[in-house]
Amino acid sequence: MGNIFSRVFGTQQERNIKKLIPLVNKINGLEKKTSKLSDKVLQRKMDEFRGRVKPLGVEIGQLEKEMLELPEIEKEGAKIDLQEKARQLDELLYDILPEAFAIVREAAKRAIGLRHYDEQLIGGIVLHQGKIAEMANGEGKTLAATLSACLNALSGKGVHVVTVNDYLARRDRDWMGPVYEFLGFSVGVIQNQMNSADRRQSYGCDITYGTNNEFGFDYLRDNMAVSVKEQVQRGFNYTIVDEVDSILIDEARTPLIISGRAEKTTDLYSKIDRIVPRLKRGTEEDRVKRGIQEDKDEDCDYKINEKDHTVALTQRGIDKAEQLLGVKDLYQPDPRWGTVLATHINQAIRAHEFYESDRDYLVKEGENGKEIVIIDEFTGRLMPGRRWSDGLHQAVEAKEGVAIRNENQTMATITLQNYFRMYNKLSGMTGTAITEEDEFKKIYNLEVAVIPTHRPAIREELSDRVYQTEKAKFEAVIKEIKDLYKKERPILVGTRSVERSEHLSKMLREKGIPHTVLNAKYHEREAQIVAQAGHRRAVTIATNMAGRGTDIKLEEGVEELGGLFVIGTERHESRRIDNQLRGRSGRQGAPGTAQFYVSLQDELMRIFGSERIGSIMERLKIPQDQPIEHSLVTKALERAQRQVERRNFDIRKQLLEYDDVMNKQREVIYQERRRILEGKSLKGVVLEMIEDAIEQLISSSVDDKIRPEDWDTKSLSKRINQVFPINLSYYSLEGVHKHEEIKNIIFEKVEEVYAKKEARLSEELMRELERRILLHTLDSEWKDHLYSMDSLKEGIGLRGYGQRDPLIEYKKEAYDMFEDLIGGLKEEVSKLIFRVEIAKEPFLERVLVGEPQVPQLILGGINQRGGNNNLSQVQKKIPTHRRSESKVGRNNPCPCGSGKKYKYCCGRKQ
Repeated sequence: MGNIFSRVFGTQQERNIKKLIPLVNKINGLEKKTSKLSDKVLQRKMDEFRGRVKPLGVEIGQLEKEMLELPEIEKEGAKIDLQEKARQLDELLYDILPEAFAIVREAAKRAIGLRHYDEQLIGGIVLHQGKIAEMANGEGKTLAATLSACLNALSGKGVHVVTVNDYLARRDRDWMGPVYEFLGFSVGVIQNQMNSADRRQSYGCDITYGTNNEFGFDYLRDNMAVSVKEQVQRGFNYTIVDEVDSILIDEARTPLIISGRAEKTTDLYSKIDRIVPRLKRGTEEDRVKRGIQEDKDEDCDYKINEKDHTVALTQRGIDKAEQLLGVKDLYQPDPRWGTVLATHINQAIRAHEFYESDRDYLVKEGENGKEIVIIDEFTGRLMPGRRWSDGLHQAVEAKEGVAIRNENQTMATITLQNYFRMYNKLSGMTGTAITEEDEFKKIYNLEVAVIPTHRPAIREELSDRVYQTEKAKFEAVIKEIKDLYKKERPILVGTRSVERSEHLSKMLREKGIPHTVLNAKYHEREAQIVAQAGHRRAVTIATNMAGRGTDIKLEEGVEELGGLFVIGTERHESRRIDNQLRGRSGRQGAPGTAQFYVSLQDELMRIFGSERIGSIMERLKIPQDQPIEHSLVTKALERAQRQVERRNFDIRKQLLEYDDVMNKQREVIYQERRRILEGKSLKGVVLEMIEDAIEQLISSSVDDKIRPEDWDTKSLSKRINQVFPINLSYYSLEGVHKHEEIKNIIFEKVEEVYAKKEARLSEELMRELERRILLHTLDSEWKDHLYSMDSLKEGIGLRGYGQRDPLIEYKKEAYDMFEDLIGGLKEEVSKLIFRVEIAKEPFLERVLVGEPQVPQLILGGINQRGGNNNLSQVQKKIPTHRRSESKVGRNNPCPCGSGKKYKYCCGRKQ
């Protein structure tokens, strides 16, 4: 029924695009008139639009700023006012859209010699609507983005255009910059090596290009700044995300993290790595091969799940590991190492079972000897300086016998999912998004619109050829390449790993076929290799060619030969990546061919069920070198890919559910931090914290359920005097029978001491002291809290064995820990405000901020140090506060066994 409806009325996508045609016709109707206007008149027209839109943008910005200062009870009303103003802005922009787009189109013709096609106008409208525009490879996404960017930049609140690497950000800014500048817009770019002043200037532009990593890390760094002057960003108005599927889907599992060095020793990783080879592995597949109906724990030490990349120790494995390590319980914090050893054993096993050299990483010579360099799963590029988190990178280092570097402690973190959800309006563009339509809608509330191509696509997509063995598959691929080479057709061969690409390269060399290899080992020659991939007889082997942001242009005469022939040597776990590889041929209506060669031994088929197809091939007695091309095979492949896509979506969704807990806490802390940075007087904030700290201290010593005569006022006065220098005698509290009265007596004395200190220092110095103490304490407590949250998340999955939902447990404990953070913050501020004295400015800096150290940047649990890898450059003077405890962390469980944190138990006595 649905198919009949679609044939008669068109698909939902086609109907949505059809609704935009009248708007496109209106823009086209203005083209002739606009083309006759002089440059100055065009610019004046855009200035008129700016004059109408900008005041509303300024008003919205002011409302947003005021809302931060409002108490929670008043925020709802302010939010309604803000939504009304935003609606008015949307209506105004929609009214001027046809004329504004016509002017931008004319400006592009005059500034860079390019004219927006109707399809690009549709793309621009879709982007302005806050949707994803799916535009095929070579259809001009970069030019289409200028329409929406100019329209939304009129408000003066800034537009961010996000790309996947520094090269593309700079290229697009230089390429499209003349269009923006012709119309009076300022345009900037954020680059890896930029200093703060240049970043601030770029963010101050109407339109700013940069990578998702740069934007995200700048947000985190801004929330570590010790003054407003150090901050570089100016809010989150509107963003256009290029390669949106790569950034919001593929990289969504990987949080951005700024970290400092932790105190854990690296000896543990080597010790655990030595015991892994002595543990026996077991899997479902092994059981089938051995013909065992029922597997017992005693048959193996650990079991692996290849689908989920997880490891589980059996009871036999637990006993053996405890014996080899000389410990009593793997699942309790070990006093020698200060950590749960089971987690480290799991990571060591994962390093051996799931992470392969030349596929997931390379062992390369670095500045300080050999090091592990990660290979990007989706692009095949090397990612120097980035590291896996949670001890996995150290486990791989131990496995490969290279120097093991210290773990890192999180200082600031956010997922890309939550970063991009901060924008008032989010849009994106890519060649492949429709397969992930549900995820975009559920996670980001983004709709996908498939934009028609300017010229009909004539690429030939041949059926998959499925072989029983990998050997037979590769032999068939070589034969196909040889035949095509004789016909002089250019060939692009896509592989999934460095190892596979080099294996294929070796086979081609043996056949005497000249070719070039583009993988993580030769990424420096990327531009040169891609530039020649469309030439006659060019054979290019590329690891995960998808998502490189480059077009393969055909040499003259190649179209007559049939265009570029794309051969995929293995199905990727995502249909989207396969579609990107196919999309390298047949760009802009040119001819081309794409075909995948698959074997039943490929990872996707092996893990997600090739038994049925294998048994059919065996029953039909199909020779190993003969392929099968059948709808059953294609359906099985697609079913396997959908399984993986669902699993990966569940992982990303779960990550978001966990990060949403942290996100709410982060919003509270960062909002409070902004208030501290921007507030003129913080005296009221400090006194309120002091009052709350007094309340906490009273509540811990005075129980309303018992008679006032039995209250332990002696203990209370002792604790009060430890925090406040008021020399409170417990005699002064005798005879006081009300909780509130005790608080008033103490607070009056504290206020008196506070006033004396202010008189001695001067109001100006006291206000500065308040600000610095608040910032220092907030940052220190937040850093400790992140450390505790990391530890909590590390072991929370084990709660599932006790029939408890790990997410619910995580939410409960995270809430309790956040309450502890707030309580600890108030008490620490109350102590420091009286104890810190100002002698000289350098002394104040040292007391409040601590010795400076350089935090490291981690992307997606991947350590990042900057450099030429298109990732954020760490700023070398971000001040941090070092934890003073050497043996027991303040947020670690107290060694006394109470179950409380050290800082709220025995640590109070220190």
